Amino acid sequence: MRRRKKPGSKEKLLSYERYLCTEPEKYKGNWNKYFVEKNPIHVELGTGRGQFLSTLAEMNPNINYIGIEIKEEVLLKAVEKADTKQLKNIVFLWYDINKIENIFAAGELNRFYINFCDPWPKKRWAKRRLTHRSFLEKYKYMLIKDGEIHFKTDNEKLFEFSLNEFSFVDLRLKSITFDLHHSEVENAATTEYEDKFSAMGMKIYRCEGIKIDRSS
Repeated sequence: MRRRKKPGSKEKLLSYERYLCTEPEKYKGNWNKYFVEKNPIHVELGTGRGQFLSTLAEMNPNINYIGIEIKEEVLLKAVEKADTKQLKNIVFLWYDINKIENIFAAGELNRFYINFCDPWPKKRWAKRRLTHRSFLEKYKYMLIKDGEIHFKTDNEKLFEFSLNEFSFVDLRLKSITFDLHHSEVENAATTEYEDKFSAMGMKIYRCEGIKIDRSS
């Protein structure tokens, strides 16, 4: 059953002008002009309720963060968290990731985070997965040399699929773990889903993909 939208969510979300960029296309290639300080830019794809990104923004004031989410009721929670903490290095986009090439230019970003995205389990849905090669090629284009994609999921099949896709697009894999919370891999911030799944004893899978320069 599709969850019914909460009345007033859109209007309330749009009222947070400090934390919501409503015309992101205008900043393509110039995102550092949006922020108070010119710093590296990290983007979370599918930011959800914002626990992960707001935690990182609070921990790392010298990094600028952008969270992208399509569901306004969920994004509202993320924006409210940032507002409560009065963060100055974070902004959110109510935006469709399928159109991401319209808002970021080549070599503009330092890192992507993809956390617990929809696994789209049926084979015919593979191209919808945020770690499908068609998406990964877009992310690579937007990353600087040695830019990174950090990926976490609770879905083993999606993780195995993603490892293959990362390799296919020539991302160098590192920090691969099939049980994050029982590994030595750094995990500075968690998502709401991650806390829930981990408390249930479920394994969390994680890896990083690094953009390498083959021209030299």
